[in-house]
Amino acid sequence: MMARWDIGSPVFGIRSRQPDEVNTYDYIVVGGGSTGCVVASRLSEDPAVSVLLIEEGPRDHNPYIHIPGAYYKTAQGDLLKRIPWEPMADQARDEKPTMVQARVLGGGSSVNAMIYIRGVPSDYEQWVNLGAEGWGYADVLPFFMRAEDNNRFCNGVHGVGGPLGVSDIDYIHPLTRAWLQACQQAGLPYNPDFNSGNPAGCGLYQITARNGRRSSAAVAYLNPARKRSNLRIETGTTVARVIVEKGRAVGVECVKGKRTVVYRAEQEVVLSAGAIGTPKLLMLSGIGPEDQIRRQGIDLQADLPGVGQNLQDHIEISIVYQLNGPHSYDKYKKPLWKAAAGLNYALFRNGPASSNLIEGGAFWWGDKAETTPDIQYFMVVGAGIEEGVDAVPGGNGCTVNLGQIRPRSRGEVTLASADPTANPRVAPRYFSNPYDLDAITDGTMTALDIMAQPAIARYVAARHTPSPSLKTREDIKAFCLKDAHAALHPSGTCRMGQDEMAVVDPQLRVRGIDGLRVADASVMPTLISGNPNAVCIMIGERAADFLRSETAQRHSKDHG
Repeated sequence: MMARWDIGSPVFGIRSRQPDEVNTYDYIVVGGGSTGCVVASRLSEDPAVSVLLIEEGPRDHNPYIHIPGAYYKTAQGDLLKRIPWEPMADQARDEKPTMVQARVLGGGSSVNAMIYIRGVPSDYEQWVNLGAEGWGYADVLPFFMRAEDNNRFCNGVHGVGGPLGVSDIDYIHPLTRAWLQACQQAGLPYNPDFNSGNPAGCGLYQITARNGRRSSAAVAYLNPARKRSNLRIETGTTVARVIVEKGRAVGVECVKGKRTVVYRAEQEVVLSAGAIGTPKLLMLSGIGPEDQIRRQGIDLQADLPGVGQNLQDHIEISIVYQLNGPHSYDKYKKPLWKAAAGLNYALFRNGPASSNLIEGGAFWWGDKAETTPDIQYFMVVGAGIEEGVDAVPGGNGCTVNLGQIRPRSRGEVTLASADPTANPRVAPRYFSNPYDLDAITDGTMTALDIMAQPAIARYVAARHTPSPSLKTREDIKAFCLKDAHAALHPSGTCRMGQDEMAVVDPQLRVRGIDGLRVADASVMPTLISGNPNAVCIMIGERAADFLRSETAQRHSKDHG
């Protein structure tokens, strides 16, 4: 449907001209990441409604996205947007650190390490205690299972037949097995299923893959939906603001190349731009803390002081070791080995290229007083695979990553400019609560102890990072403070609840604005205990369920 529509709104700090194009849909989903793909796909299952999905980045045509072993490419390539974050005074860095966010259809699920983790049941009970009624573990479990197509488990906590492939990693590197044995030598029991409700111990991760190919949200949810005539996917499009009229979200204003495009929503607008992008977009639209909005010369639509607050992220430490031989995936950097792995994958969808390079991990305690483990470990069978982590002399190394997974520190996202193409100001304030630093220091000491066990030590030539000269707990604590890096799991900046700082209600509706919801990691009251991608997909399933239920209720009233 085409029409002229006088919107007279600010774009890039000036009053916009008439849009070059106006189109109307029932639902508009902003952000083609893990959650947005789910919402758009599920809504378009109803042929009576039209759905538009808008993504700033390109389509997921890059072949590296779909090969698990090419994670080292997607973890530091041009599919990422790099957003500077402000370290605290005692975290001084040689250069300004950045937090990367995916900029491609499928979002984080197209570029991440594919590790499938749901957190622990108490994470969701805490959400309920913070006002997210209806989001307890028993409430969310059916939506995890609805999404899942697991190739090993089919029981009371795992499902089969869903869109999302969840699989064992077919190829396990011998160094991963040695590290798991070292974990057991250090006292960690073997755990066959981190998602059983009890994650304690060491084991092999399951990943979001199917038949040796990445099962991103774009692949799992959008690919089957592309043939539907009621779903349109727009990539390479920047949403400048949500258009609000008389307290209701009625569409979005976008910039596509040099053109201004307006999309109108007859039913609802759903924001799924992530824990940094969504609060930024709300504030650009006049929804958020009044002082933030007026300072940028934006008309206030709703004073919601919680927008951009409550920022949480997992903070990580990387411990890097030089190996005494070609005992890791680093040997596949050489052309001959790379060609062999590529041939194996092309012929059989197996071998090193079918691995995500982070096959094994563990959940254990930094703070022994915690009921469930608060430290997560990742055995990365290589060095320099992830952005910001060093390679080693000689070229053969491995990395143990660990993160404090229930952080108490809180930061914020605020506007730096009214220009929608400008980055917001991101201040995570990692370690502002000293508890987090103490816990991750203790977790790091455990990681060092594991790497000293006979099963893995026989492959190690030297510790590269931190320096072997750092030995005491105080030494390691100082290292953690200086060298910790973002885990790239930002959340909580539009949290759900029922108090004055809540941005959305438990049905994900933005408070004070009709026709507008948020569905992404920003709605989490607290960050879950582990990689949050599976939770983002669950949130998408729930959001679509809320919207479809309300549509059905409206139809029932109309025909009553």
